[in-house]
Amino acid sequence: MSTAARIRPRERDALLQSLRAGVVPRLGQHHVQVGRAAELRALLGDIERIADGGSAIRLVVGEYGAGKTFFLHLVRNVAMEKRLVTAHADLNPDRRLHATGGQARGLYAELMRNLATRAKPDGGAMQSVVERFVSTALTEAGTAGADPARIIRDRLAELAQMTGGYDFAEVVGAYWRGHDLGDEQLKASAVRWLRGEYGTRTEARQALGVRTIIDDGNVYDHLKLMARFVRLAGFDGLLLCVDELVNLYKLASSQARNSNYEQILRILNDVLQGSAGHLGFVFGGTPETLTDTRRGLYSYAALQSRLAENSFASDGLVDLSGPVVRLTSLTQEDMYVLLMKVRNVYAAGDPAAHLVPDEALMEFMRHCSQRVGDAYFRTPRSTVKAFCDLLAILEQNPGADWRGLLGGVALAPESNPDLAPLDDPGQDDGQDSDDDLAGFRL
Repeated sequence: MSTAARIRPRERDALLQSLRAGVVPRLGQHHVQVGRAAELRALLGDIERIADGGSAIRLVVGEYGAGKTFFLHLVRNVAMEKRLVTAHADLNPDRRLHATGGQARGLYAELMRNLATRAKPDGGAMQSVVERFVSTALTEAGTAGADPARIIRDRLAELAQMTGGYDFAEVVGAYWRGHDLGDEQLKASAVRWLRGEYGTRTEARQALGVRTIIDDGNVYDHLKLMARFVRLAGFDGLLLCVDELVNLYKLASSQARNSNYEQILRILNDVLQGSAGHLGFVFGGTPETLTDTRRGLYSYAALQSRLAENSFASDGLVDLSGPVVRLTSLTQEDMYVLLMKVRNVYAAGDPAAHLVPDEALMEFMRHCSQRVGDAYFRTPRSTVKAFCDLLAILEQNPGADWRGLLGGVALAPESNPDLAPLDDPGQDDGQDSDDDLAGFRL
């Protein structure tokens, strides 16, 4: 994107609110994308594999504030553009991969609430996916001159062969009957079942005539069913982004941790063996969540052997072909470009409205380096928040001087070898090159 292009007020306000609050923006992420090109290319390969009928799993590892959540959201957006259905959720004490008290069903329900497509990127796409399945079946029936009910039954037959697939197919069939009869209540009940929102079998049987519900014991089976179903609806696959894996690491009970790690092992084995078609997982976690041999994933021997990183990947060499993707630190050049883009967002894309000159960006980086050290570009969330705070003061107080606000900090480049001159940053034209693909956690 050229820096001369205007940014819509809605996008600008949403971006700035998110950046100042330290959370991932839902709108306009492309305006602040920098770095992470190699990592994104690796995930693009996974997306293509999923669309081609394969499966994928990645564990994105980085320190707090290093860019995991932003990266996961970016991957989701790319997947939607590639005609995948996506879903995302954060793990917490009430949402886990394995549980006996409803927490696993809670995770499934959250994922389904956040089901998103390119047409509905903000979630809530379950009904539109089912509607698309029904409409494509009706089109096929009209072309073939066949009974729509038979076409739908035939298309759902492959689901019935999978674990839990018979009742899944029955519920989709119930949605079709509601569609055919104009029964909105029946349609709503079917969508509610597919979202995992029924708490008892009795309630589901009364509403839909099925004897099972989605519960803690069959969550993963229904995720595989959903991946196959979205394919029948005309999409290329399902990508699930599950963040905050650290909440499994924090579980006090070793039995609960191991049960959740065993579920991750089951997913990993299915993916590596190719038995989960059109389905992908991206998990986000901290380094200790992975490598701690007492409480982390490495405490489970079978996972440690499968997630062990390439021992030859050292001295700056990387291997992005394995399940683990470590987010490398942003470089100083990346940080400089990021600050340029944040400044541009504040100016709504108008270079004439920039609140600070290029010189101020360098001085701000030096200020951060003196106060924080080199961590300011390794975990840039706080740096971005501070820069937004600086711009907010300058915007609301036109007479303020950015030099005074920075406390007069102006270290000479030679006095701090960590802040050697950048490679001609003034030549950056603001274009989104392959290297300008975002990755900082907010």
